[in-house]
Amino acid sequence: MTKPSFTGILANQKHEINRFDRSRADGKPVTSGKHDNGEQRQSHFVGVILLLIAISPGSSFAQSPSSSADSLKEQPNQPADLSSVPPDLTPPSMTIGQPERNKRVKHQLDRYRDTDVYHSLFLPKNWEADKKFPVIVEYAGNGPYQNKLGDRCSGLVEDCNMGFGISGGSDFIWICLPYVDPTHQHNQRQWWGDLDETVQYCKEATQMMIDHFGGDENNFFLCGFSRGSIACHYIGLHDDEIAKRWAGFICHSHYDGVRTWNYANSDRASAVKRLNRLNGRPEFITQENSVESIRLYLEENLPNANVQLHRIPFRNHSDQWLLRDVPLRASLRDWLSRQVESKETSRTMEN
Repeated sequence: MTKPSFTGILANQKHEINRFDRSRADGKPVTSGKHDNGEQRQSHFVGVILLLIAISPGSSFAQSPSSSADSLKEQPNQPADLSSVPPDLTPPSMTIGQPERNKRVKHQLDRYRDTDVYHSLFLPKNWEADKKFPVIVEYAGNGPYQNKLGDRCSGLVEDCNMGFGISGGSDFIWICLPYVDPTHQHNQRQWWGDLDETVQYCKEATQMMIDHFGGDENNFFLCGFSRGSIACHYIGLHDDEIAKRWAGFICHSHYDGVRTWNYANSDRASAVKRLNRLNGRPEFITQENSVESIRLYLEENLPNANVQLHRIPFRNHSDQWLLRDVPLRASLRDWLSRQVESKETSRTMEN
């Protein structure tokens, strides 16, 4: 099979292999046989001496790292907890009011006025009414969710973080869209609500960004965490019409088609049909712990995919890693800037 042209796969594979002793496939140290008691005593004695040196106040081993980021660089194979690196960004809370610069507001389609179906809208701090801006569209994970690490997800649009972490609040319009339950007239916190209506809401909301807020029709980027990551394809590539909207995708933690879930058309054959609607467009894919299952899925089903795959430096199942100043966030921002610039260059050449 042709090897996929993934930028970043090789680096991730090396990164993960280094977590284990290469001398054995199971990662356990290789021994040449039993030590006699003298060798064991000598080994234990040396071990005690080294331990005393390591914990002595003057030892460099006992000194705290200068920063959490330095710690991540020094131990790249040991995923840190999010709590070890303080955030440098805090997304604004959603408020009620008219859209304006540097403000996150509750917003709705006209046909859902006076219901509990809504999205959040953030206009960047440098937004101007007579200019065009690229748009980040985000979908939330399932909620309410909490794991043993303390990671949480409410499943609500007002608690999304990715778009703000990616943009830093500048240069991009950021909207977080709902999964629509039209029967109960509210946002669905688990899975998709009414899939067709959720897709239709996305089509109408993105067009609203173009018509009323200066959204650049050539620069819409779809992102999501967990359920939202799956939504990048399950909703964003649901049909040919909506698939044409996107200039690229940013998927964090899970990926449509890698496994089967308890909803319709989550099987691999259906997912591959959606996958083929990518049509060469770029994706930036991240996940905690390992990206190997995603790599294998793409290698088998779309070997020439235009993607980057990265394991995040944290163990957490959370979108809040993007609120921290880590090198991978900088790489994602650079990647996104290149996508926007390439679209603008193409448009200039066409004109």
